[in-house]
Amino acid sequence: RGPGGGVSVKFAGGEEEEADLLVGSDGIWSAVRAQMYGEEVKKSTPNKMMKQGCTYSGYTVFAGETTLSTEDYYETGYKVYIGPQRYFVTSDVGNGRVQWYAFFALPPGSKKAPSGWGGSTRDEQKDPEENLVEYIKSLHEGWSDEVHYVLDNTPKESVEQRDLYDRSPELLRSWADGNVVLTGDAVHPMMPNLGQGGCQAIEDAYVLTEMLANCKSTGNIEATLQEFYRKRIVRVSIVQFLSRLASDLIINAFDTPWSPHDDKGRSWKSYLTFLWKPVLQYLIFPGQFAYLYSYHPTGSMGKLPARLEEEWKGRHREQAEKAFEEVDRKGQQTGGGPSFFAKVAEVGEEMGVGAAAAL
Repeated sequence: RGPGGGVSVKFAGGEEEEADLLVGSDGIWSAVRAQMYGEEVKKSTPNKMMKQGCTYSGYTVFAGETTLSTEDYYETGYKVYIGPQRYFVTSDVGNGRVQWYAFFALPPGSKKAPSGWGGSTRDEQKDPEENLVEYIKSLHEGWSDEVHYVLDNTPKESVEQRDLYDRSPELLRSWADGNVVLTGDAVHPMMPNLGQGGCQAIEDAYVLTEMLANCKSTGNIEATLQEFYRKRIVRVSIVQFLSRLASDLIINAFDTPWSPHDDKGRSWKSYLTFLWKPVLQYLIFPGQFAYLYSYHPTGSMGKLPARLEEEWKGRHREQAEKAFEEVDRKGQQTGGGPSFFAKVAEVGEEMGVGAAAAL
């Protein structure tokens, strides 16, 4: 409507609302972005390599969750196991839980498990009788016993899957149009290798809130949103690049590393992977994490991070030990009930506004 005119929003249920501005934070298949950039929600090419302006990454990912005490549970919160055309990640997500991700270089649409994370219904599984844990184990034959230990202790009902898409940085097209702005996965979805999808959305929210707090007139909102785009685009683009680079290296450059103890790694890529290991450990990984964690929009927090870390360590151990005892008594339990995404959809239906608006 022009400077100071606000926006008119029409929801899926037919309701209309007036507001000073609209923030499109409705995920990778954003309805707000579709209208802003002239896309069609979730429309894909026949080969599924492109979907609503997003590019298939080359990976499909299976995910599962288990409550499990490992030898290094309190010392190692994140592990990555890399092999040819695939990798396996475990992450401590609190309360004794380990969430794992198995990435495979497969064509899009190689569907076996339901989508959405955390206890979604099983009616989307390709073969309801197939044990997905055993299937994933078969794809990691000969891998570390640690991988199989996690999988062996995972309830097969918890396994889910989705194809991974990301998007090129919008260097030539603003995230804002009038009094509408895009944030998070709605405009800069990225591969999960660095765990930065949610982090960059949080940074977006902080910076946008700070800038809007200093905007004293609705007539200045449009200019403020454009300034927000300019302030965020460089950092976000670098993080998108680093996240995609990690995936591309794994797909194209890594193989089973050479080892004097077995004959599994004997290709030229195996020797290259062996040589890469110290470079990754002592140069690339420290460099990329130094960049990620050197961003302090609030300024120095002094001793607060160290104090919070100590408090968290004690609470984390206490909660984890309780969870381990519970598993010893009752065995592994699946979460049951709908996933987060299903819950959002339910709320949207109740409100008559759709999932995107509920988010």
